[in-house]
Amino acid sequence: MTNPDTHLALHHARSADLRARADAHRLAATVGRRGDLRTRLGWTLVEVGLRLVSPPRPALAG
Repeated sequence: MTNPDTHLALHHARSADLRARADAHRLAATVGRRGDLRTRLGWTLVEVGLRLVSPPRPALAG
């Protein structure tokens, strides 16, 4: 039979490790996403600009 204090200590160590890994992953994802966000924003602005200069399409009867 295992000691509950040992189990609790292992649980705390594992959860601290998981938190540290999550923080590192979140930081790495944020650094990698900056270029992606800039690209998506640029293409969104292009799409909006094209919609502004295109003639309106007639509404479809539904």
